[in-house]
Amino acid sequence: MNVISVAIDGPSGAGKSSLARRAAKALGFVYVDTGAIYRTVALYCSENGISPEDHATVAAALPKMNVQLDYTEDGTQRMLLGGRDVSELIRTPEISMLTSAVAAVPEVRAYLLETQRKLAQVRSVIMDGRDIGTVVLPNATVKIYLTAAPEARAQRRCKELREKGMDVTFEEVLKDVQQRDYNDSHREISPLKRADDAHLVDTTCLDFEESLDVLVKVIRQYMGV
Repeated sequence: MNVISVAIDGPSGAGKSSLARRAAKALGFVYVDTGAIYRTVALYCSENGISPEDHATVAAALPKMNVQLDYTEDGTQRMLLGGRDVSELIRTPEISMLTSAVAAVPEVRAYLLETQRKLAQVRSVIMDGRDIGTVVLPNATVKIYLTAAPEARAQRRCKELREKGMDVTFEEVLKDVQQRDYNDSHREISPLKRADDAHLVDTTCLDFEESLDVLVKVIRQYMGV
């Protein structure tokens, strides 16, 4: 089979990672969570006292970070930082907010761009993020813009964080979601936006399985199967 690339973009909390991971498994593709890569860079900056506003220091630190992607036997992506599994540490609200600032640093995006593109050249992938269809994989076989109302995204995120034992309120999470939406869509470098040829999938009124069904059907439609 020809190598197929699926680009999924959308705002924070739209379910891109969870849905893309399950869709990749259903289709036999490799799932690439690009947001996790940026989150890992943000964690490094946080742990080393580097402000994302200090672009020169962030850029100088990139070659030292040793950020790696690893996959478990079931295809789950894990993020390693200096050989340490940080897959859970990068999911806190604090790192989520810091990630928006780190991802706006031009040197960070340029450094990671080629890494992401190479992943899509050798195997069929589903890659999700903020600028996959517009910048990273502009010639992707399938482009999807996955979204949901801010309130729905905040409700899902709040439930996820509470299940992990975090003490958060809906109001706090909604505020974070809205702030991140603004940051992602207003940054100068590769802002979040829907590609002109991206298929819109709105999951506001859909549960997870319904959303997954729609996503897989759209991908298979573009694949002609």
